[in-house]
Formats: sequence, C-alpha cells, structure tokens
Amino acid sequence: MSTWILLRGLTRESGHWGGFAAVMQQRLDDLHGGAHADARVVAIDLPGNGLLNHLDSPTRIEGVTHWCRAQVRILGLAPPYRLLAMSMGAMVAIDWARADPHAIAGCVLINTSLRPFDPWHRRLRPAHYGTLLRLALLTNTDAWHERAILRLTSRNATAAADVLDAWVQLRRQRPVSQRNALRQLLAAARFSAPATPPDVPLLVLASARDALVDMRCSLHLAQRWHADIAVHPQAGHDLPLDDGAWVAEQVARWVAPRPR
Repeated sequence: MSTWILLRGLTRESGHWGGFAAVMQQRLDDLHGGAHADARVVAIDLPGNGLLNHLDSPTRIEGVTHWCRAQVRILGLAPPYRLLAMSMGAMVAIDWARADPHAIAGCVLINTSLRPFDPWHRRLRPAHYGTLLRLALLTNTDAWHERAILRLTSRNATAAADVLDAWVQLRRQRPVSQRNALRQLLAAARFSAPATPPDVPLLVLASARDALVDMRCSLHLAQRWHADIAVHPQAGHDLPLDDGAWVAEQVARWVAPRPR
C-alpha cells in the first residue's frame, strides 16, 4: 500500500481540495486494478490551517515539514509516501524529500516558485500585490475574501462558481487568522531551494494561465532539476480545481509501470 499525501498552499486547507482527492483516488484505483488497488489518497492540513487553525503557523518551511511528518505518524500512515503539493505546499514537499528521501517515493509539484531560481516578480506577480495585502491585512466579508481568491486562482468560471459557497463555509468554520496568514507568507518568502534536487522522482505540473505565479518558474525548476513536466494550456493557479481530471491523468501516466 502506497499513500499519496496532498498538501495545499498559503492559508488553504484539506477541504479546499474539494472533489479532487476522490478523482485522483479513482484514477489510481483504475491504474492499479480496482479492488486490488494499492494506493491511498490522504489530504492533511498545514499548521495554522483547517483542523489545525488553532496552532501558530511556523515561520519557516522546515517547521511546517516537521508538523506534516508528525501528522502522518499520528494517522498511522507508513512510508514510503508520494507527495502531491501545490504552491507553498510544494515547498514543504521539497523540504520533506530533502530531509527524509528514504520516506518519499516521489513528488508532484504544482505551480510553485522557488528562490533562488527566479526573481521575485515572477514568483508572485506584482499586479496582484494590492489584493493579496488586502486579503492578509484587512477584515473583509467571508464571501468577498473567497471570491477574491477564486478570481486570483481559477480560470474555470464554472468550477469556481461551484465551490464558492463551500469555500465560504470553510472560512466560517475554520478561519485562518491574519497573524497566521502573515506567518505563512514569511515562511514562503524565506524558503530557498537546495542547490541540488531531492533524491526522489519529481513531476512538475504548471498552468499556462496562472495569474499568481509565472509559468516560467515551473519550467526553470524542471530544467534545473531534470524533472518531468506537463503544462495545462488553460488552467489557473489552482490547477486541481480547474481541471482535476487532467492532474490525475498526468499523475497516473507518471507512476504507471514502464514497459521494459
């Protein structure tokens, strides 16, 4: 039995995966033979988010990694793990694979950006700094907050409309404090990628129409680390929301047994 661990990004939680976990589980079941499937998909929260919103978010990615490693032990999930992570969650995946490569069977990194591979204005597009500061620092209605995030992260109007109410409810039930939002921003800003890639298989997935992170960040990462890469031509930053079936298919192709 192999376990896929799903990691979301800044201020997001396991509930924001929506139906994607089920889509990916079904595709992996199909790949491995239905009833005899040997893959399990589990979404966990980063400290300060979701069910862990009562905790202080660490101000370094290494601290977030420590929490994630502790969570999988508490859940009784045995290694090796495969990590599928987006944005800041992908930084955690990279750090986890660097710290404990024997426990990680592979990482899928979605729409992330890493210092020092790209300049700041590609890692987070300046056109949206105003909205991001308002999201982090000002008190807004729950609906305004989640609608603004969807405008920044999705290019699929139908998908965004379908999840807006659910995201508003998540924010009301498990709010992320402004303090923790700023602590997570600090952790992401501080993180620097290792000079050499983690010693695990890597797949990079990117969105050509990502409004937050320049797609070239993913391209440069794949080039520098000689990782496999696939690019979605239409999706936004939240690629699993905009086209979860495409993500699941890329993962299935990547892990499928190769003919000898």
